[in-house]
Amino acid sequence: MLSRTRLLLFAILLLAAALTFWQTPLVSSQGLTVTAAYVDGDLPADDPLSALWEEAAGVEIPLSAQVIVRPIFPETRVKSMTARSLYNGESLAFLLEWEDATDNSQTVRVQDFRDGAALQFPLLEGQPFFCMGQEGGNVNIWHWKADWQADMLAVGDVETVYPNMHIDYYYGTEESDDPRTAAYTDVAYVTARAADNLFAAPLRTTPVEDLIAGGFGGLTSQGMGGQNVQGYGVWQDGRWRVIFSRALTSAEAEDASFAPDKVYSVAFAAWDGANGERNGAKSTSQWVSLQFGKAEVAAAEQPAAAKDKPQRLILGHTPLWWTVLVLTTLLIFVVIGTLIYYRLPE
Repeated sequence: MLSRTRLLLFAILLLAAALTFWQTPLVSSQGLTVTAAYVDGDLPADDPLSALWEEAAGVEIPLSAQVIVRPIFPETRVKSMTARSLYNGESLAFLLEWEDATDNSQTVRVQDFRDGAALQFPLLEGQPFFCMGQEGGNVNIWHWKADWQADMLAVGDVETVYPNMHIDYYYGTEESDDPRTAAYTDVAYVTARAADNLFAAPLRTTPVEDLIAGGFGGLTSQGMGGQNVQGYGVWQDGRWRVIFSRALTSAEAEDASFAPDKVYSVAFAAWDGANGERNGAKSTSQWVSLQFGKAEVAAAEQPAAAKDKPQRLILGHTPLWWTVLVLTTLLIFVVIGTLIYYRLPE
């Protein structure tokens, strides 16, 4: 005989099955949406101060310390950042801005750590864990590094910090050779460079490393041939302004690709080198929605109030009408279940 207890158990199992089928998280992110504004022409991929960025509404993204795995810094310094996005039908760009009292772009000494920022995109439908993804839920990470940005202007090395350093002798060089230059041209003494390690690259074409991850400990670089994300960062008046840009689509299987008619998830991270933050010691956001503004409506024609009004997150990458239908169906089941519940014996 059906009782109230059995009905409750059946309802719980039905709800769990529905949440699993629709991949609906019990706790969603902050309800924020970054809307990529459409612009006609080239994107300001190397100009954080361009007036074009004003075409996109800035969204304040809350950040908090990563406290799951070591190293853990309970008090990271970057508490929030402002995110904007633009696209032109071919490429997509993001501008991140956050407060930072110091410019940490020199990491020659072992006690120095860089400032940095990162974007993260799921490679599959749904939202994996917002810190580095999870097994079976890989993520594509774009990691901008302040020291790589500095290297693109002038490569720093040990002599940059210690100009009076002394070098005795390197095997394979003549006495007349200047060991300070000869050593750096022989890969026998720079094995990381011989192995195409990005950290030892003599010349950089981008300050952003393109990576993938499938959980903690699974971060993997896409290597020399897979670096197709560009970036540009400027520190001025105690504030970092960093641009990420890439083509909307990519032929690489481990890259996120974007279509303007769809909604995506993006997560943010930041490091303050002056606080010793590095690797897992960072500030992170939860998943935030990323959508694209319509190309046929110029940003200047949009009402200011509508442009600045924050939008709610569309969960599960589904259209709004589908979300309303699901919620209405659940409400009907709740009402029917309640009526049946009170008619049954205890």
